[in-house]
Amino acid sequence: MDDRGDATGHEDTDIEPRKNWQMAVLATILAAAIFALDTFSPVDMAIAVLYVVVVLLAANYVERRGLLAISGLCVGLTLASFFIIHGDSFDLGSVMRCAVSIAAITVTTLLSLRNQDATDSLKEQAALLDLTHDAIFVRDTEDVIRYWSQGAQELYGWTRAEAVGRNAADLLKTAFPHALAAIRRELLQTGRWEGELTHTRKDGSRVTVMSRWSLQRDERGRPAATMETNSDLTERRRAEDALHQTRTQLTHVTRITTLGELTASIAHEINQPLAAVVTNGAACLRWLDRPEPDIGEAKASVERMISNGRRASDVVARLRALARRSEPQHTPLDVNEVVEEMLQLLERELAQHRIALELAFDRHVPAVAGDRVQLQQVLINLSLNAMQAMDAVPPRGRRLGIVTRAEQDEDGRAVVIEVRDRGPGIAPENLPKLFNAFYSTKQDGMGMGLSISRSIIEAHGGRIAAAPNETGGMTFAVRLPVPEDEPT
Repeated sequence: MDDRGDATGHEDTDIEPRKNWQMAVLATILAAAIFALDTFSPVDMAIAVLYVVVVLLAANYVERRGLLAISGLCVGLTLASFFIIHGDSFDLGSVMRCAVSIAAITVTTLLSLRNQDATDSLKEQAALLDLTHDAIFVRDTEDVIRYWSQGAQELYGWTRAEAVGRNAADLLKTAFPHALAAIRRELLQTGRWEGELTHTRKDGSRVTVMSRWSLQRDERGRPAATMETNSDLTERRRAEDALHQTRTQLTHVTRITTLGELTASIAHEINQPLAAVVTNGAACLRWLDRPEPDIGEAKASVERMISNGRRASDVVARLRALARRSEPQHTPLDVNEVVEEMLQLLERELAQHRIALELAFDRHVPAVAGDRVQLQQVLINLSLNAMQAMDAVPPRGRRLGIVTRAEQDEDGRAVVIEVRDRGPGIAPENLPKLFNAFYSTKQDGMGMGLSISRSIIEAHGGRIAAAPNETGGMTFAVRLPVPEDEPT
């Protein structure tokens, strides 16, 4: 194929005026020959009918006004030839031949004008198709390209003159997602097909497109042509591949981070029960080292050691389940009982920190669905934080308040547990970071307790919040939803 024309069609633009001028000369010569033959030939027939050839030639290269002028000229030449030959003495036959010729020229002109209007309309529609960035081309039933849009030219690199008349699959080296016969069968059945194709550009590079096919049928319902609209997905695919790679790397980093957080969480959460085991072990030795060993107290210390060891094991198991995002072991719970059991585990810490309890339990709160060990661990974390926050407060002012109550708002019924202290409180600018992992207001804190507590409460469908008290200190409120089937 000749590649001398460039992609912008400048060569075609230069050739078109030259071709129009040549066709004008040819039409003029043809009209003069028909006039001479009609005027001077002895043949007795409607030679002027041949002027329709002049009209048809001119219809392809002149606009509406020019075509009307040429048609009028042909009618004038017909009449001139008629009067030159017959003068004032003409018969009915010659008049009929002249009338037939003029009628033929007129009808041909009208049909040519109508064809020009239809052609102009098609050109306007084609121009609209060229405005889109998508590649659009039309191919016949033999897969031969009949129309090639500007978008197709820009996407694939072939000009319209290079593409029209070529087999589409051969030109583009199309790679189909599945058998072409199945695609054509779906196209014939539904009139449409959509899927991803891989094409080859003129420069040899590959391009992935989202292709949409629409089948056109003739007046008898037979397949006539297929319009194919292709959108370039190459850059999107590259971006998706890059995103997938980034996600893979991020997943690896997240796993490492989660492993670190889990390790820190386990160390933080089992510190208290292990410390209790050590304390009770030391107490047991003291009871046994007496001149008269107190077997009862030693036995009680050992039982507390066993209890704290089991609690440490339960904490590890719950944290592993939390890290795996597995469902908590939800059972109906009375929050008052959960709080009372938690306080029994903190008896030694309360005495060591010389903390006075201020309890306000609503004995009619509805049951909540939750994991007893996890909720107790949250309350232990909040209570220990409150105790440690009051270390700098004089002993008389150390008050740990725990309140339970039922409430109902736009989110439904819930049970609220509040843990209040009278410590120095937290600076307002630090409140938004309070539940972040590894953030702590204590110098020796790991910053995991509140982060773990929030994860546990959210896994229960609740929420946890912190707010400063008007009289000093902080209040941590845990809100747990009440199941819908729980009676009021």
